[in-house]
Amino acid sequence: MASNPPAPEAPYAPSQRSTETFGYAGHRTDEGPWEEWNPTADSVRPVRGKHRVAKQRGGGFARSSTVLGVGVIAAVSAGGMASANTGKAPVSISIPDLPNVGSLISDDDEPAPETASALAGFGSETTVDTHTDADSSAADAGEALRSRIMAQVESQQTQYEVKATAAAAKAQADAVAKAEKEAQAKAAAAKKKAAEEAAEKAEAARLAELAKQFTLPTSSYTITSTFGQAGSLWSSGYHTGLDFAAPTGTLIKAVHSATVTEAGWAGSYGYRTILTLDDGTELWFCHQSSINVSVGQKVATGDVIGRVGATGNVTGAHLHLEVHPDRNPTGIDPAAWLRSKGLNP
Repeated sequence: MASNPPAPEAPYAPSQRSTETFGYAGHRTDEGPWEEWNPTADSVRPVRGKHRVAKQRGGGFARSSTVLGVGVIAAVSAGGMASANTGKAPVSISIPDLPNVGSLISDDDEPAPETASALAGFGSETTVDTHTDADSSAADAGEALRSRIMAQVESQQTQYEVKATAAAAKAQADAVAKAEKEAQAKAAAAKKKAAEEAAEKAEAARLAELAKQFTLPTSSYTITSTFGQAGSLWSSGYHTGLDFAAPTGTLIKAVHSATVTEAGWAGSYGYRTILTLDDGTELWFCHQSSINVSVGQKVATGDVIGRVGATGNVTGAHLHLEVHPDRNPTGIDPAAWLRSKGLNP
């Protein structure tokens, strides 16, 4: 069965204008004329700002230039942070020569061999080198800080030990010096005490020997007036001797061996006998009731030279004894002089 073939379509004429409009009220001069465009793989070019992301296989990098830029920035930042943290020189990051980003992106699922190699080399080099250097720099900085701290600790410990040793040595030296000083003081005190004891013993021995040569002038007596005692009873205003009160007739003895230089009446002293010792000391025995020696006579210790009486200026029977060294008329304390001879009146 025959049919009429369809009439051929009229070819597209660019000069013809469509009567339909889109979005506009009328025809615009910048909307044509249009030609038919059949896209092919070679004619397609990527639109700026829109990129296809390749499938990540085996841990590879995305083919997006945005991801690549972020990786570069991260690597550079990591190197900068490592440099800032460690205080050392910035880590150098080597970036291989790459073709432009557009050439790295294609519609194929797999990148070109040279592109994949470049990306793999870039990623591995940047990541490994940067982290390795940063970790090494941080480790070096930590080790250096630890070394400085340990050095400071050791220095302080050494200084403390030196000071402690010096303080201990000083304390020990002070203790030794103090002990030596105390020992010396004790030794000096003991020596002084021993010397004093020796002197006392020597004096006691001397007095004991003198006591054999000296004796008290009388016995059964009472001391009634001492040397230097003030009062109106004495013409000089004070007492010039030592009074031994005893009954009348009590024996008076020579205190030491001597020579009789006076024996007789002496006014207010009554009957008085004066004995002169070998050293020139005079002993006056006053107010006697009687005299038993004469001038020029030698007497020995304990010889009777007279008797107690109440002659002269007296208020009762007693022996008035005076001591005049080197014939000094003023005289000294008879009690002290007797004690120096080992006697205790």
